[in-house]
Amino acid sequence: MNIKAFIIHLARAEDRLPQVERLIAGLPVRTEIVSAVDGRMLDQATIAQVYRRRLHRPVYPFALSVDEIACFLSHRKAWQAIVDQNLDAGLVFEDDVALTSDFPNALAAALSVLDKDSFIRLPFRDRESGLEVLTRNGTRIIVPCPVGLGMVAQIIGRNAARKLLDATQSFDRPVDTTAQMFWVTGVKPLSVLPGGVTEISRELGGSTIQKRRSLPDKLKREILRPLYRWKIKSRSLSAD
Repeated sequence: MNIKAFIIHLARAEDRLPQVERLIAGLPVRTEIVSAVDGRMLDQATIAQVYRRRLHRPVYPFALSVDEIACFLSHRKAWQAIVDQNLDAGLVFEDDVALTSDFPNALAAALSVLDKDSFIRLPFRDRESGLEVLTRNGTRIIVPCPVGLGMVAQIIGRNAARKLLDATQSFDRPVDTTAQMFWVTGVKPLSVLPGGVTEISRELGGSTIQKRRSLPDKLKREILRPLYRWKIKSRSLSAD
């Protein structure tokens, strides 16, 4: 198969370049750096074009930050590259990812089931459960229910990338919570456990999209987040 890796990297995050280089060195396929959309450079006209509150159900209870919008647009750039380059599939990584000793087995398992309609997650947490579709060399592939959060690493077939692009011309929530909603995207993710990756943003100076929140905002999120996640789980079960 014609497969290429894409690493989403924010140009001004120069302290992450050594990790990007280590990631490139560790990947067994040709690799391209995707220049991440910089939230500092986003204008209101661009934001208004793509971001619409309360677009889907269940309603996402929080407004997106500019950096969350930029993150979503960065992933869309990677999906577009898969389509534009007519690849069979692309491995999409964020730049705060490190490969673990499980990665070769995780990748081999994923490639054994990969096709152009696939969206296969390589999660850094092994907390997901669901129907098992493959067991190989200590690695499992499942249909997660609900789909886990995080978009640090995934393998996306060209047809899946096209569907994701079509479904997210406008969006109302972060990219990982959108990926959970297969009834919206038309793309049902698989997950590889263990995923063969770990998230190391703290070692690289912290997340580039998280921000400090006020105490009232933190309390609001503590109340509304579990309710939203329950709604997503219920909708995932009913849509299965």
